[in-house]
Amino acid sequence: MTSPGRSTARRKPPHVLANPPFRRLWTAVSVCGLGDWLNLLALTALAGNLTAESGHVAQGLAIGGVFVVKLLPDVLLGPLAGTLADRFDRRLTMAAADLARFALVISIPLADAGYGWLITAAFLIECARLLWVPAKDATVPGLVPRERLEEADRLGLLVTYGTAPVAALLFAVLSVTGDALAGLAPYLAERDTYLALTVNALAYLASAVLVLTLRDIPRGRTGAVPVPSVLRQVAEGRRFAGGDRLVRALVAGMLCAFAAGGAVVGVAKIYVGALGGGDAAYGMVFGAVSAGTAAGMFFEPRLLRGLSRRRLFGLSIVVAGPVLAAVALVHDLAVVVMLTALLGVCAGLAWSIGHSMIGLEAEDRLRGRASAFLRSSARITLLLAVAVAPVLAGLYGEHRVVVGGERIYRFDGSNLVLLACGLLVAGAGLVSLRRVDDRGGVPVLTDLAAAVRGRRPGSEDAEEPRGMFIAFEGGEGSGKTTQSRLLAIWLRDQGFDVVQTREPGSTKVGMRLRAILLDAVHQGLSPRAEALMYAADRAEHVEKVIRPALRRGAMVVSDRYVDSSLAYQGAGRALDRAEVAEVNAWATGGLAPDLTVLIDTPPAIGLTRLGGAADRIESEPQEFHERVRREFRALAAADPGRYFVVDGTLAQGEISRLIQDRVREVLPDPVPREAEDVTGTMPAIRD
Repeated sequence: MTSPGRSTARRKPPHVLANPPFRRLWTAVSVCGLGDWLNLLALTALAGNLTAESGHVAQGLAIGGVFVVKLLPDVLLGPLAGTLADRFDRRLTMAAADLARFALVISIPLADAGYGWLITAAFLIECARLLWVPAKDATVPGLVPRERLEEADRLGLLVTYGTAPVAALLFAVLSVTGDALAGLAPYLAERDTYLALTVNALAYLASAVLVLTLRDIPRGRTGAVPVPSVLRQVAEGRRFAGGDRLVRALVAGMLCAFAAGGAVVGVAKIYVGALGGGDAAYGMVFGAVSAGTAAGMFFEPRLLRGLSRRRLFGLSIVVAGPVLAAVALVHDLAVVVMLTALLGVCAGLAWSIGHSMIGLEAEDRLRGRASAFLRSSARITLLLAVAVAPVLAGLYGEHRVVVGGERIYRFDGSNLVLLACGLLVAGAGLVSLRRVDDRGGVPVLTDLAAAVRGRRPGSEDAEEPRGMFIAFEGGEGSGKTTQSRLLAIWLRDQGFDVVQTREPGSTKVGMRLRAILLDAVHQGLSPRAEALMYAADRAEHVEKVIRPALRRGAMVVSDRYVDSSLAYQGAGRALDRAEVAEVNAWATGGLAPDLTVLIDTPPAIGLTRLGGAADRIESEPQEFHERVRREFRALAAADPGRYFVVDGTLAQGEISRLIQDRVREVLPDPVPREAEDVTGTMPAIRD
């Protein structure tokens, strides 16, 4: 029997990989992804080995050249490749591209070719990949239902980037195996990279076989949608990023983190060689960076939940600077591998947080363009970093510090490049942290220490016993007033002492301020005056209503709190967000809710729910309310441990059930799910 008010459990739909045709395509994509990363490692390692006797300059130019030709086709020929791929059968296009890559890769060890053919083959391999990708992208919608496309895309991204550390480990194993076989076959003594290239070629051949067995792919053209060039995507995206200070800071920080990772990858072959490591060590360094990046992206939502995501974003870049400098100065290969893994974690954290927050900042119609801008900018940044870093390292050459005729320290071009990048990244991280900070008045180290202990800053000074503070936020017509009232009723029915309140206007002073703030007559009120008046109402509210209730152990349910000022006055009125946060932190004494429920409703829907004459805030244009909504969502993304976001377009009863389920998790006394709920019994109340 199901509990009252709860829907019967539905059977979970089968995983998208339960679809045999898609599973086979996904396997082909996985094998191809492994082959692509293995190809990058093998070709750069071979370029370094071929020029090892020619000095640092030649070696740096050779490795940088491989990186350039591997990335340049994607930057310049992407739209053309997509157009060409659209002219042919998608299955045959993918198989032909795989077979072409197989032939090109296997030709390198078979012909025992020099650097000239290596660089030519690398370019042609990437051109073949450009034909393979749009054909694959157009194939997926024909193999899975429309509602499962997002899941299929996530799996595609997983194998595209998740195979990087696997390829690095495989390359290291193959390098060690090649060294061992060199004792039995003298031919392999200086050609241990050939084993990795052979396995790489076989991966492409296996992918071609898998694709050819896919009989469920509809014949005909790929139907791929033309994609703008990378340079055009960047140019269009700059207009989006340039109009918002927060977005500019996020983009700059993310690109700095990627530049740091690119610099490590670019000089890794030279640096590892200087430390006495071979191709296996090169693979381990590459794998450490990629595995660390994946770990940072995966664990970001679970890491230091009490810390603002914006602060974690800035701190991850700040930490990446000293870590990169340490990589430059430490001459122990094992320590370098561990430090590069930590550097990857920092890059993964910065990318994950920044990508999420920019997606929330972007308007719905610009979200796809913003995402394309980020990917394109990251691609160009990586291209410049991996191409320029080895060249600069080679130009600086080899140097040793000599004291008393004895060489005591080695400082080569790779050390110089990594150290310079570390200092630049640390500086950029400090600038980003200052620009994105959303907890003005709270020291960063204090905030970090509290998050490590699982507390909020100042929580250890709270008077006991203490109740629980739940705030409701949302735009006009979102339903937050109704839901806050329903939650207060439900909590009272469970036996809790509940204080239901609102902002502005819950005190005598607040009632007078509310009359001024919401009266449509006062349209000329300046944004700064408005922000200060809300802060004054909040100071009185906290002192006279909220803190006394919490001291006696009551449950406080408030309709709006500090985040409303950050959204309405900060984003809506375009005031400096850090200043608004600092004023309110001072006004409230740093008191933060235990849980903030955001009823996320598009303004186009919420504003239609309003009845009667609009007040001063409600009468603002829709663009104002769109900015408010984006800021609420950004606040929620920056502090997921405190926020609970609910879709405001759901039925009122469903919203109430979701909120009750979340509140049960944080209540001091457990509430059984069989408890009688009151959802759906109250009429909707105008917010």
